[in-house]
Parts: sequence; C-alpha cells; structure tokens
Amino acid sequence: MKWLGWRRAAHGEIERRLGYRFSDAGLLETALTHRSHAHERKEGAPVHYERLEFLGDALLGFLVSDRLYRGDTNAPEGLLTRRRQAVVRSSTLAETARDLGLGKAMRLGRGEERTGGREKPSLLADLFEAILAAVYLDGGIRPARAFVERHLGPAADCAQRPGMSSDDFKTRLQETIQSKLQRTPHYRIVSTSGPAHARLFEVEVLVEGRVLGKGTGTNRKRAEQEAARSGLQQLDGLD
Repeated sequence: MKWLGWRRAAHGEIERRLGYRFSDAGLLETALTHRSHAHERKEGAPVHYERLEFLGDALLGFLVSDRLYRGDTNAPEGLLTRRRQAVVRSSTLAETARDLGLGKAMRLGRGEERTGGREKPSLLADLFEAILAAVYLDGGIRPARAFVERHLGPAADCAQRPGMSSDDFKTRLQETIQSKLQRTPHYRIVSTSGPAHARLFEVEVLVEGRVLGKGTGTNRKRAEQEAARSGLQQLDGLD
C-alpha cells in the first residue's frame, strides 16, 4: 500500500509538470515504462511505451504541422517542412522531456539503468511522444493539442521567425564568436526559481570567462536561447 501511495504521489507531480491530469492512470504508467523494465517482470505479456510512442510520433507530426500551417498562410511546403523538422527533432524533444523530469520518472530495467538510460536523448524523445499519445488517448485531441502548445509552442514560434530555426540564436552566436575570436561560447545556469512545475531558469553565456549575455526561460534551453540573443545584441553594439 505504501508503494501504491508513493506512485500516486509521483504521478501527481508529473501531471502538474505536464499540465494534464489523467483519468486513466494506467496510461501514464505505460507511457513511463521502458521495454527493459517490462521484460524483467514476469507478470503476463510485457507492457511498455513503444506502441504509444508509435502513435505519439504521428500525432506530434500532425499537430506541429497544423500549427505551422495556420501560423503562416504564405509559407511554401518546403519551408513548412524545415520548420517542422526543427520543432520535432529528437534533441528538442529530449530537452523538453528532461526539463519536465520525465527521465527521472521513467521505469527502466537494471541494465538500462546502469548504462545511463535516464539521460539518453533517444529514450527521452520517445518518452515525450509516448506521453503525448497517452494524453490523446485519455482526453482526446484538444488536450493533446494543448500539451504540444504548452511544451513546444515557443520552439514553433522561434522556427517561424524569418531565417530562424529553433536554435538559431545559439548557432549564430557560436559562428560569430568562432569567426572573430576562434573561441567557443559556454553557457552556465546562474539560478533557478519557482515551483517544480513552473521553473524559471537564468543563464549566462560566457566567452573566455567573461559574461557576454544573460537570459531567462521556463527551461534551460529557452534561457540559453535568450542569453545567446542578448550576446548577439552586445556584439552588434560593439560593431
């Protein structure tokens, strides 16, 4: 009974971070279960997130495509495709899953645990897609759309800026610094604040130990983007 109580509490925290409360807690449990954990259990057929991940992958492509299509009525097909790829790529999904604490909540087998499965980008990206599918199956298309908007909306907005991709500021800053100084900018978290489900990160970007820019965001990646944009503005001022 204590274990069940702990799982319910853990699920409650995950739901707060996701911004969605499940009617069927079993869907969330399945979405958080990796194949390695399922196969270590000897209780009937193994249940894990791979089927959900299959569905979530298709849902994600559709929902992001729909958002980008409606967000720019003049963008041609090729540009929309590139924008979608920038939003749904594995690195973006993995970073989002990591910021939501999904890796820590994932149920892994002992072998996968030993090899650092909780931090593997491929597993984290699959986990995000499985969670999306679980939200859809539990509540329908509207909660699924809201889930994507909540957690990937800023990346989609950034991808729609003229000439931008979801990590354009960091890329542009790195290219600029390397061309001018033959150095690479580094990022560090200065502080985090707010409750677990609504963290605010403050990040600095440094070049040769000196702060070039600062930024804040609801996760580390977004804060780094803002710091990089601040750094680019500083460089423009110097020029």
